[in-house]
This record gives sequence, structure tokens and C-alpha cells, in this order.
Amino acid sequence: MGIFSQFLFLSLMAFWFISLAAYGTKTIHPDEKKALEDIAKSIGKKDWNFDIDPCSNKPNWVTPTIPHVYDNNVTCDCAIAGDNFCHVIWISLKGQNLQGTLPPALSRLRYLQMIDFARNNLNGTIPKEWGVLTNIRKFALLSNRLTGPIPAEIANISSLQLLEVHNNQLSGNLPSELGNLPEIQIMRFSSNNFTGELPLTFGKLTKLLEFRIDDNQFTGKIPDYVQNWTNINNLMMQGSGLSAPIPSGISLLKNLTDLRISDLNGSEYAPLPQLNNHTLLKTLILRNCNINGTLPEYFGTMTKLQLLDLSFNKLSGTIPRSYADMSGVNYIFLTGNLLTGQVPAFTKKTNLDVDLSYNNITISKGSQKENVNLFSTSDLSFTCPKPSKSLFINCGGSQEIVDGKTYEDDSGLGGPARFHAYPTGNWAFSTTGVLPGSKTVGESYSPHNISKLTMVDSKLYTRARVSPISLTYYGYCLQKGSYTVNLHFAEIMIPDDQTYASLGRRVFDIYLQGKLVQKDFNIAKEAGGVGSKIVKQFNNIVVSSNTLEIRLYWAGKGTQNLPINSVYGPLISAISVESSGA
Repeated sequence: MGIFSQFLFLSLMAFWFISLAAYGTKTIHPDEKKALEDIAKSIGKKDWNFDIDPCSNKPNWVTPTIPHVYDNNVTCDCAIAGDNFCHVIWISLKGQNLQGTLPPALSRLRYLQMIDFARNNLNGTIPKEWGVLTNIRKFALLSNRLTGPIPAEIANISSLQLLEVHNNQLSGNLPSELGNLPEIQIMRFSSNNFTGELPLTFGKLTKLLEFRIDDNQFTGKIPDYVQNWTNINNLMMQGSGLSAPIPSGISLLKNLTDLRISDLNGSEYAPLPQLNNHTLLKTLILRNCNINGTLPEYFGTMTKLQLLDLSFNKLSGTIPRSYADMSGVNYIFLTGNLLTGQVPAFTKKTNLDVDLSYNNITISKGSQKENVNLFSTSDLSFTCPKPSKSLFINCGGSQEIVDGKTYEDDSGLGGPARFHAYPTGNWAFSTTGVLPGSKTVGESYSPHNISKLTMVDSKLYTRARVSPISLTYYGYCLQKGSYTVNLHFAEIMIPDDQTYASLGRRVFDIYLQGKLVQKDFNIAKEAGGVGSKIVKQFNNIVVSSNTLEIRLYWAGKGTQNLPINSVYGPLISAISVESSGA
């Protein structure tokens, strides 16, 4: 539990005890009771019993909570000096799959300090009427179906410390007025449809501890004013729409523990910002950010660093030997750069996964281990006695025969830095990236369907192959010529129901032979829903050197924690490749 969460919890408990002591002679203010009735009607809350005083701390108004998942609490303060009534100060209705709309009537609870409607199915817009709630410290509206812009009136709440609206369908520009919030500490805008540039006024938000804008459609560059956020711990801008380069002022943010920036637009390159004084960093992701230059030595001395991801940049030179001796690091991803030289002695550490694929690394005897991925088309040397004209793979599943064609077994384990060549001798796969919170490697990288499948050939879709960042299939024993490539997809990890879990969105890019053939592919959207199949056909794919490369890449788009953590990244159910020649 973070410092902010602890503060909220302790504050809530203090109010609860004060209210309990004062209760007995005081009841809820009648205007607030009527407001709660209107709120219940608006959000579809049907189990509040208004025959019981809402400030009584009795069932229907206070029930046990499941942390981060479910809350059903209305909390009151009955000890306001000179006041003969109890007043609602906290409403938490988290994870109840409520189907209504956000209630303007909330504005009538003038003592309200915290509101949590997270993980429901609420739709509509954020009411501008809420701007009169000048005592609010926390708005948690994440994981709903909210649309429209954030009202500028929210900026009138000078006490606001936390604004969570991620995992919705909000749009428009972020109001510049939000830059006038004097106490704001946490702003989470990820996984919406926000556009425009980040407001210049945000440079004044010097109390920020966390700022997240992943998976949006912003424009412009990362503002130089981020260097003003010297208190910030977490800064996350993956797939935000912003352009490179990363401003050098990032080097001033020495309190960072988690820095994630990825998939920046534009063609301007710049070296890594100086991070040698960032001794608190645990997670550093600067992936596909137009970074050039060489790898610095100091990463090898950062004792708290657990994950280092500098994939898909233009980094050159050798990998410092000190990287193999990093004491706390568990994952190093340097995929898709221009690195040369020898592989450091990563194999000495059993708890370390390293991906160096798609570089110009010199592969020495013994350097290719299970936890070190050196997959690269330039370094693969497979024996292919008789090239074939077809390839069929049941991704993540066992061998199956469909329409007279045998789809080969692909039940081998994936992993954070995994390259696996199949014993049939004609294909391999490579997975890159770590799935945080996953139970086991086998379950997370080759998931089983949770949605009902109705397609005739469902045995191709009950399991799939998934990877957090990059998933590559490599057929290296095909005859030269032109091929038809069919990629089979079905979303099997997101449920088809009316719960908040169904709000998950999986988005990734598809490459064939190194060429982008589909940007921002959403399986469920193109298939017409989860659990339905979609076969993407690509014609006239040329194989000129017996090799076919199918690469799926997560560019920071889509949700990352719906229905649960680690449901994101490229997913594929089956592959069929057939010669289009005579």
C-alpha cells in the first residue's frame, strides 16, 4: 500500500470511529438522504435500503471489502462542530458492475471528500456539476464506459489530490485548467481517446507523484516542463501518441522509481538522457523512443534496478560487461538495436532473463541459453534438407487436424526472453517481455480460452500464444516463391458479459517479412466480439531465402489490466502458410 493509500485509509478509519462515537443522536441530513436516493437511481444501485439510516454503519451501507476489487461503503462524519446532522464524506462502490450513469446529484453532498466508482459499467459523461465539490480529495472513475471530455469545472476542486479516469472512452483535449490544481499528486489518464498537446499549465504541477497517459492519441513532443516534476515517482507514457525525443530534463527527476516511455512518433533521434543519479529506479522502459548512441556503464551499478528495457532503438556499440553483474535486475531487454561485440556472461545468473535478439551480436559457443534470447535472422543456421510449400501451426496448442491439414504442436513454454526451435526442423518462435502478476509462465504465455467458442474449428482457438512485447514466428524451410499467409485470431482472455472485465481492449501491430501490414489490430473489434474468430489473409508474400518472418508487436496500445493484470500484448491462435504458385 502506497503512502497516499495509507493516508486515505487512516483518514477513513479516523472518521469512522468519530462518527461511531457521535452516532446515536444524529442522523443523516435529509437533503443528503434524498441526494443518495437520486444517486442510486442514476447509477443503478438497487440494494441500498433507505429504511436504514445511511450513516448507521449497518449492512446495505457498509459491507466487507475486497482490496482493489470490491467496495460497498458509505461513510459519514457525525462530529462536525455546531452541526446536528451526519454528513456523507466518502462513497466507495468499486467493482459492482453498475450499469447506470454518473450522477449530477453527487454535487449535493457538500461535505464529500472521496468518491470511488472504479471497475463498474457506468457510461455517459463526467458531470460538470461536480466542480462545486470543493472538499474532494479523490476521484476514482477508472474502468468504466465514460465518454466525452473532462469538464474544466473539475479544476475548481482545489483540494483534489487524485484523479483516476484511465480505462474509459474519454476524448478531447485535457483541460488546461487542470494545471491550476494546487494539491494534485496523482493523475491517471491512460487508455482513453485524449487528443491534442499536453497543456502548458501542467508545468505548474510540482506536487505530482504519478502521471500516466499511456494508450492515447496526444500530439506534439514530450514537454520540457516535465523537469519541474521533481517529486514524481512514476511517469508512464507508453503508446501516448507523443513524439520523440525524450527531453534531457528527465535527468532532473531523481525520485523516479518507475519510468516507462515507449513508441514515440517522429524521426528525431537523441541519446539516452543522463540517468546516472537515478538511484531509486526499479523499472526503466524506454522502448522504441528514437534513442541512438551507446549503452552507458552506470546501468551496471544501479542496485535497485529490476527491469531494463531499451528495445527497438538505434543503440550501437558493445554491451558493458558490468550488465552481467547487476545485483537486482531480473530482466534486460535490448531487442532490435544495432549492438555488436560479444555477449556478456549473463548465463551465470539463473534469475535473469535477457533478450538480445535482432542485433549484430557475436554468438559464441555456450552463449545461447534458455534465459538468453539471441534469436536473429542473420545468425540462424538451420539445416533444411527439403524445403516445403506450406506451414501449419496451432499456436500455443497441441497438434490438430482441421480441413485435412495438420497444424503442428506448439505447446512449448514461452517466457520473458525465450527462443524455441521446434524438433520438426522447419520453424521456431521467439517471445519477448514480462507479464507482471502472471501465475506461471505456461499459463500466461499460452492461455486457455475463458469465453465460449462457437466456431466449427474451435480446437484451433482454445489455446493461443501471447507475449507482452514482441512475438515472432519464423519459418525457415520454405521454398522460394509467393505465399498466402493466413493468421488466425480469437480473443479468448476477455469475457463476453456486462462486467467491467469485458472492457479490456487488446491492440497490437502485425509485421510480415519486416513490413508493417496492419497497425492497431484489435481482434475482438474485427471479429465482431470476443470468442469469435477472424482470419487475416495476406496474399503474395514473397519468400526469397527460404525464410518467412511473422512478427506481432505491442506498441503500448490497449488496456493492460482488464479483466486482470497481464492481459495485453499480441495474441495469435494459429498460422497457415501455403504456396500461391502452381
